[in-house]
Amino acid sequence: MGKHILLLGPPGAGKGTQSKRLADEFGLDHVTTGDALRANKGMDISEMDTEYDTPGEYMDAGELVPDEVVNAIVDEALSSADGYVLDGYPRNLEQAEELSEMTDLDAVVYLSVDNDELVDRLTGRRVCPDCGASYHVEFEPPEESGVCDECGADLVQRDDDTEETVRERLRVYEENTAPVVEHYREAGVLVEVDGEGTPDEVFEAIADVVEQ
Repeated sequence: MGKHILLLGPPGAGKGTQSKRLADEFGLDHVTTGDALRANKGMDISEMDTEYDTPGEYMDAGELVPDEVVNAIVDEALSSADGYVLDGYPRNLEQAEELSEMTDLDAVVYLSVDNDELVDRLTGRRVCPDCGASYHVEFEPPEESGVCDECGADLVQRDDDTEETVRERLRVYEENTAPVVEHYREAGVLVEVDGEGTPDEVFEAIADVVEQ
């Protein structure tokens, strides 16, 4: 039976990078709400009495998929996984309560990173509009400044990576998801890991928690 790991942390804390690495290291499924939603865009939710009959219709309209639909999709993804690293869910206390009904967790890890560090990380990201490659002006720069190593296209800063937008994303995170962190802390199951080390240092700290 594979391990059930929940990885929590604010935008820019490195959840995506560390989740993929954990999944590879321990032979687990990497379950993210985004991937789960994309994989189930055509799921029939007509019996839920929601505005649309499939998750894809919400996504195509640029609207938030309701919690009850996200819950059902995450439940499906977890039930079909032998073991998993869950990343991006739960985003609020209601989802955390739903998750406790779906599954038992072996480890809940929170990546702790200072807000100013998060802003530096997120505003420094540059992406290739052609091939999708991602860089960072400080931590992972391309060989030639502003130019994609893979295809030679000019790199761009995404609209949601400007400082104003990043600080708003962090504010929304604090409002909605910080209570989830406290929920697990109060339950005595949360392990906090310093997310400001090198990716290797952070991974080793998380792996230690998972192996205990």
